[in-house]
Amino acid sequence: MPAPALLPRPTALLLLSAIACCFAGNHVAARLAFDDGAGVLTAVLCRAGTALVVLGALVAWRRERLALPAGTRGWQLLLGLLIAVQSLCLYSAVARIPVALALLLGNTFPVLLALLTWACGGPAPTRRASLVMGVVLAGLLLALNVPARLQEARAGTGGIAWGAGVAFALTAASVFACALWVTDRKLAALPGTVRSFYTMLTVCSSLAIAGAGGAVPGGMAWPQHGQGWAGLAVLMLLYTAGFTLLFVTVPRLDMARNAPMMNVEPIATLFIGWAVLGQWLAPIQLAGTAVVLAGIVLLSRGRR
Repeated sequence: MPAPALLPRPTALLLLSAIACCFAGNHVAARLAFDDGAGVLTAVLCRAGTALVVLGALVAWRRERLALPAGTRGWQLLLGLLIAVQSLCLYSAVARIPVALALLLGNTFPVLLALLTWACGGPAPTRRASLVMGVVLAGLLLALNVPARLQEARAGTGGIAWGAGVAFALTAASVFACALWVTDRKLAALPGTVRSFYTMLTVCSSLAIAGAGGAVPGGMAWPQHGQGWAGLAVLMLLYTAGFTLLFVTVPRLDMARNAPMMNVEPIATLFIGWAVLGQWLAPIQLAGTAVVLAGIVLLSRGRR
């Protein structure tokens, strides 16, 4: 079949911005649910479950074969487990630190992917890429307002929660970089819908087993009030909308050229988090956020 015609670039950028805003809103809605007593496993399972239903419908609609080629089953299982860990860690970060910072840290995966590719025998980062990575690191130090965090830790006022949140977010970025490496190097031949269907199936199965076994204390708790239930419902709605829109339109979006627009997500999270949760960042953190996002965009364009 001939490749579908690409959308005009302004239309493609507008669609990618809308998708990024859906994903941003889903994380803010998750924080609403967490603040009302919902467990992290509950939120991830609700999100993954709705995505699994949508993917199942897409697979049936396209009549795609679900058989996995020999030699890919182990890698597909690993991919699903990596995404399960990434989702769990990212939501754990969202539950502890401002949502915009959790997303900003989670979006540093292009830097980690470049380093992982190099460590696995790929090309070393260029001098330009290395400089950009250093700039991203400096921006992260500003965005986290490290002096204030150290002062909180010494005073015993929230330093532990910040430390755990940052660790969870960076772990999510690291695991997602590994997942992208597996996808690119070991599973690239699989149709995207089939690969994602099995990935979400693994996420749902593994986290359901973890929840049933009590591996995450309080992880399967439900919201206590209407606000929390509304957050959970909006989480599912926005993630499903963004996920479906991305899957349906991605062949026409010229992602090699337009993918950096997805970095709108942390910026959208910043404003949605301020409007819904009252979370805002200090000027030094806003400056650091701008530096990190600029660095990620430059690195993504350099690896295009």
